[in-house]
Amino acid sequence: MKKFFTLFLLFIGLAVYSQSDDNPVVVTPKVEKISDTEYDLIFDVLIAEDWHLYSQYNPEDASLPMTIAPAEGQSGYTLNGKAKESETETQFSEIWGKDEIFFVDEGKIIQRITVSDSTLTKITLNLDAQVCKEYCLPFDEDFTFSLTGEKVAQTVAEVDDKSKELSQSLNLDLKNTVLLKSSTDTNSSGEDEDNSLLNIFLLGFVGGLLAFLTPCVFPMVPLTVSFFTKRTEKKGKGVGSAVLYGFFIVLIYGLISLPFHFLDTLDPEILNSISTNIWLNLFFFVILIFFAGSFFGFYELTLPSSWSNKADSASNVGGILGIFFMALTLAIVSFSCTGPILGSLLAGSLSGGATQLSVGMVGFGLALALPFALFAMFPNWLNTLPKSGGWLNTVKVVLGFIELAFAFKFLSNADLVGHWGLLKREIFIGIWALIAFLLALYLFGFIGKKYGKITLFRVLLGLGSLGLAVYLAPGVMEKPAWSQNKLLSGFAPPKFHSIYQKDNHCPLNLNCFKDFDEGVAYAKSVNKPVLLDFTGWACVNCRKMEENIWSQPNIYSLINDDYVLISLYVDDHQRTLPEEQQFDFIKSNGKVKRIRTYGDKWATLQAANFKTASQPFYVLMSPELEVLNSPQQYTDHATYYNWLKTGLDRFNSN
Repeated sequence: MKKFFTLFLLFIGLAVYSQSDDNPVVVTPKVEKISDTEYDLIFDVLIAEDWHLYSQYNPEDASLPMTIAPAEGQSGYTLNGKAKESETETQFSEIWGKDEIFFVDEGKIIQRITVSDSTLTKITLNLDAQVCKEYCLPFDEDFTFSLTGEKVAQTVAEVDDKSKELSQSLNLDLKNTVLLKSSTDTNSSGEDEDNSLLNIFLLGFVGGLLAFLTPCVFPMVPLTVSFFTKRTEKKGKGVGSAVLYGFFIVLIYGLISLPFHFLDTLDPEILNSISTNIWLNLFFFVILIFFAGSFFGFYELTLPSSWSNKADSASNVGGILGIFFMALTLAIVSFSCTGPILGSLLAGSLSGGATQLSVGMVGFGLALALPFALFAMFPNWLNTLPKSGGWLNTVKVVLGFIELAFAFKFLSNADLVGHWGLLKREIFIGIWALIAFLLALYLFGFIGKKYGKITLFRVLLGLGSLGLAVYLAPGVMEKPAWSQNKLLSGFAPPKFHSIYQKDNHCPLNLNCFKDFDEGVAYAKSVNKPVLLDFTGWACVNCRKMEENIWSQPNIYSLINDDYVLISLYVDDHQRTLPEEQQFDFIKSNGKVKRIRTYGDKWATLQAANFKTASQPFYVLMSPELEVLNSPQQYTDHATYYNWLKTGLDRFNSN
């Protein structure tokens, strides 16, 4: 578990490091001559506020210690043991269970060397370390030292003339940019955001209710309520303690999302980049399959028993602190049932940003905590609860089938972003139909272990699952008997990703351009306005907009007849740009971003000109780059139609 925790922190840190403009560590190299053959190579280190850099002497099985080594291919000198370090701090780590050693604010690291080659004038050392606050970043850089006193310029990214020219081409000469800051024409964006947060809260709340009905949580209700009601002679005080217990449950699950807020603040593109990463989507696919196996009873997921033992011991302290550790104990011991649901919630809401993740986690914690508080207030309600039994295991197995279905959504994301063509729309729908059919067989008692009698509710649930399988089954055919759009919108691959037709990567078989310059040139030739569509292969809301809003006849005809559609996929990181189109983009802060794929280019185009990294993101403009309306995002049919009409009217009136 410790190794997993380290890898998780480093994985998140690597994503941050690759996207971030800011480095929390600045190193200045210096040289002091000791004798004709000995030199002290000095690293003067400045560390950003709230960060700390781990020492060479940090213990094993903890955060990674610093290492100093000769650069690859260098010889003619040797390192005289480990480097000397200036003052460090030592602090006990609850995670690793040992004292950790690190630098705070600043540090000096002195590596003495002995030179055996008298012709050697420059030496390069590699400094490999880990710098952390709520999450960790790798720090791995080479530093060159001059033994002759000559000033050595450290390696920096240089931008050639081609990169300067191509960088400039991504900074669009937009006109009428006042509309980019206005929301007078499209005032529903705030409402849409509120609706999105409400939806994710409700999704988390439902997840919490399902978790409550699992064998890990449900049987704990009578024990916990009895503890609070018998703990004190004053009923009011016992009820107050139970309510506080529920509050701490909500707080603990809310805190799980806290590190992602720092990632989101560091760079708004980070969470979006992580959520559309092929390997991360494959990782979530494997994890959800693994979680499903746990729900099916093949094995049990547990956190280290030492965690629950420590939390349980701390709960005996009493007072508010004791109640907090009681809530923490519940969160730990119920992990085998709540972990898979939390994992699905985290994976599903990650692309929406840290705020959505927090809202979902709070919803989950609230649904889990509410019954404990209510039953403590009204203990007589315990008599109305059904007894623990086989039905709890049935709930777990049903959740296993749900986890299995959602796992294929992440495999579909990887397939779309990677352009593999393995999981076409019809195959995806067929897998979901098969899972629904197998769930029905389980609920009817034909497969799997039988826990108790087949109740009427279970039969009704089985009929619903069978009905879902029948509803989905025609989706595997070229011309299905009915459309599955309403139910699968945003989950299934888009219609153009089909085994029955050539994949043109254009939604609804519209004519679209996938290159900005080509699309604008065509718009000039036909004198039509541009609908600029920043989208993504793994973007759920993009698919919902295309399948539910764009498919409406009045909107479809507007896009098809009156606009030139330019769809730019910001997560298209598998298609590499031709070598002559690859360059280093100069950001407004002077930093450099490497543009090597089409996804790099279009994500940078969006961020540089429209100061956003979310998708879908729609812009209306003339071929001369005059903005015709405020940008639009995920919205309803009427708003989107009026938005398109307003932009078209403005274009025609010019």
